Amino acid sequence: MKDSRDLTQGNILKTITMLSLPIMAQSFIQMAYNMTDMLWIGRVGAGAVASVGTAGFLIWFSFAFIIIAKIGAEVGVAQSIGKKDNLLARDFARNALQLTIMFGVVYTIAMIIFSEHLIGFFRLGDTKVIEQAISYLKIVSWGIIFTFVNPVLSGIYNGMGNSKTPFYINAVGLVINIVLDPILIFVFNFGVDGAAYATVISQAVVTLIFIMLFRSKFAPFEEFHFFKKPIPSVLKKIFAFGTPIGVQSGLFTLFATLIARIIAQWGPVPIAVQKVGSQIEAISWMTASGFSTALSSFVGQNFGAKQWDRIAKGYFTTIALAGTIGIFASFMLIFFAEPIFVVFIPNDPVALRLGTDYLRILGFSQLFMTLEITSQGAFNGLGKTLPPSLISILFTGSRLPLALILSASTILGLNGVWWSISITSIFKGVILTGLFIAFLIRHPDVTGPKTITQLIFKFDRRAWQDKRGLSGI
Repeated sequence: MKDSRDLTQGNILKTITMLSLPIMAQSFIQMAYNMTDMLWIGRVGAGAVASVGTAGFLIWFSFAFIIIAKIGAEVGVAQSIGKKDNLLARDFARNALQLTIMFGVVYTIAMIIFSEHLIGFFRLGDTKVIEQAISYLKIVSWGIIFTFVNPVLSGIYNGMGNSKTPFYINAVGLVINIVLDPILIFVFNFGVDGAAYATVISQAVVTLIFIMLFRSKFAPFEEFHFFKKPIPSVLKKIFAFGTPIGVQSGLFTLFATLIARIIAQWGPVPIAVQKVGSQIEAISWMTASGFSTALSSFVGQNFGAKQWDRIAKGYFTTIALAGTIGIFASFMLIFFAEPIFVVFIPNDPVALRLGTDYLRILGFSQLFMTLEITSQGAFNGLGKTLPPSLISILFTGSRLPLALILSASTILGLNGVWWSISITSIFKGVILTGLFIAFLIRHPDVTGPKTITQLIFKFDRRAWQDKRGLSGI
């Protein structure tokens, strides 16, 4: 197999870091797509931000389907490489792509036909905002097939241990989007529609580059025949790996949409604030996602190779890295909320006040959010995607009643909604991290020391194995 990297050998800290950095950069590229739109659209007005933000919930919901094929490809390819079964890895890649294209076509048709009803669900109460949201959604929907395909193609490379290639390709799309946004929004005066066109064009170029690479001498697989008949057993595995996370993602978006309806009673400005604030907060989320995806590939390959001690140390090493980022993010959002938010909506005092409150409140949960996301990556690498999904669904769903209760307070008001998000994130991080640590401690094949400090700092593996006459892993 070409363009693959063996993650079952070598220094763990270096392996995780080198694998996660391009994935993080790629995650920031995806975030930058949205932040670039927000930077320019924010200068059109808060109403324009609200319209894009509202349509964005429906685009966001598509990831419930994308993630099924992406996780299926990522985990399936990684575990197959760990088992040295390259043909099975190719089958996982091909079947995942076939599945995501089918999902993409169906989703495109649904978004175009039902766009007015879907935007109407939010009860925005502003005719211009509603019209802009519908127009934006229709344009993006015509190119959403590219949004479906690109994460799965990236996931295939990540599972192979090659995170640099998708980073370079997605970087091209980012540059195109950055260039096109101001041109289409202001020079051609397309407004909100210009941002939609820029997103579609840039995503289409990314897909085209991936296709050209798959058809070149640098293709990751030999004899990759896309139109070959799907394999039921492989599709079953893809669904087994990806469905729990897909359901989690879909329900997360549904809960967020219902939260948006609660927020909408305060008008369109808080919706714009949440949209911009969530993009700022996503810096730590995207960083943790980079570690999570890297850890998933690392654990997947070592699971296939049955290297359990390496899985344990890899987990604690990654948790230490992600936790450091979480602490830094909490510090920045709590103490520098106002100067950060004013960059995105500079001329609206009300939005600035609400946005500052949002960032400060969400700042208290950043560490726990990074721990949750990283731990989920470890579970994913093992193919045990159900436990973290159940925990996420339970506590994310609890945001709805908690938001209603807290926001009804005359003291908290709208801030009660933000506190419901932050509090539940804290619970998810503590519980999921505790579960995976307990799993490692109790697992019979994890034979080395099992405390965090021993695994990361004080564990001399060679001396420990020599003392017991064990072979290296």
